Amino acid sequence: MKQFVRIAPEVRDALASGRPVVALETAAVTHGLPREPLSALPAYLTDSETPAEIRACFGPKVPAHRALGHALAAAVRAEGAIPATVGVLRGQIVIGLTSAELDELANARSPHKVAARDAALVASRGGNGGTTVAGTLLACKLALPSPIRVFATGGIGGVHRGYGQRPDISADLMEIRDSGVLVVTAGAKSILDLPATVEMLDTLGVPMLGLATPFFPRFLSAGNAELRVNMEVQNESEAAQAFASHRTLQPARGMLLCVPPIARFALPLETMERAIADGLAECQRDDVRGPEVTPVLLAAVARATMGASLATNLAVLLNNARVGARVATMLARAD
Repeated sequence: MKQFVRIAPEVRDALASGRPVVALETAAVTHGLPREPLSALPAYLTDSETPAEIRACFGPKVPAHRALGHALAAAVRAEGAIPATVGVLRGQIVIGLTSAELDELANARSPHKVAARDAALVASRGGNGGTTVAGTLLACKLALPSPIRVFATGGIGGVHRGYGQRPDISADLMEIRDSGVLVVTAGAKSILDLPATVEMLDTLGVPMLGLATPFFPRFLSAGNAELRVNMEVQNESEAAQAFASHRTLQPARGMLLCVPPIARFALPLETMERAIADGLAECQRDDVRGPEVTPVLLAAVARATMGASLATNLAVLLNNARVGARVATMLARAD
């Protein structure tokens, strides 16, 4: 396994000594954000409650995608945990990318988007890639000397709209079920069929906690009464207690901690739904199908929100990293 998996000494030492570790994905770095600097700092980065070390990662000459990778790691460290940023670099799954390695991955030409299915294929060709939710969960299981128990992301994949005509269900869901990891997420991406996604999570037996909410969040928007989580927890301490109990009874099963976007940075649900409806109409008109649908929907959301969706996406990713670090710290203390 050493040929294809490399674990950073800092991450290995933290796992050996029982210190808190949070896994971070890199698909958002390689495929999710613009490759040019932000024209202006989003509100989350100028907010008084955001640690300065997070804001420092974004500069006038730093491309947004590269800044995000460093900011996520800084967010985890700001809350007292060790970041394990995962990516595939020169044919190795690296669990704990250094700053220089993160820059190398961010600057790679034509990087792959690496789910669990793709990891061996990309590694065997000596390739580079950003790991998705599923790919990062694979790395959590491969970590030594013990698996990583907490992973923070933005929104998970799920059941795509129109799946009745063309079945399309993200590999994220099966990997979450079989991971034994607490996945800190703002629900599932808004462009998905969210009722079907929640139903599939229920079918797979994945418990869903809501952090100070009874509702399943809608990624960039808060949830509503249409979709509910299995249990509401009021804070990270209660979330850690619930996950610890879950691991005692079902150690191989994953769990979701659903964190709604901070209210002052969230997008109105009505705006999101109108944008998605417009994007779906565009796909039908232009006969866009399969994986090409997602970019059209994302572009429709960006137009409808006049770019605010990017700012909210950053707020969600960075806030979830901080929440994940707090939970991981409490789990480590309990051990």
